[in-house]
Amino acid sequence: MRQGFTHMAVLAMAPDDDPAAPGAAVTTVLCGHWEHEGPCPVVPHHTGAERHGDELRLRILFAAEPHLEERVRRDIDRALTGGELTGPDGRTSRWRLLSSGPGEPSAQEATHLARLARG
Repeated sequence: MRQGFTHMAVLAMAPDDDPAAPGAAVTTVLCGHWEHEGPCPVVPHHTGAERHGDELRLRILFAAEPHLEERVRRDIDRALTGGELTGPDGRTSRWRLLSSGPGEPSAQEATHLARLARG
């Protein structure tokens, strides 16, 4: 049975780079491409991003079988360590991973995680 997990990451990213690009990179690694039909076919997830100067703080919510948690976290780190993504407009955004690891969900995120876990 799927459970919900929270992953947090902090990136160094120039203000003119697209803050959605790291989330798209995560979706590409987890689901094969950032554009896909319906809910995420492999690992249901959601990425929230918040800028703080030259830092971008990500909160990634995902649902997976407990035995797959560490693999999903490694996949997230692999996507973020890649450090760049070229979007559909041909523009390449770049970043550098500063920190990454498990996080605690807020009350609102806990509700969202429950929905992700149900599929």
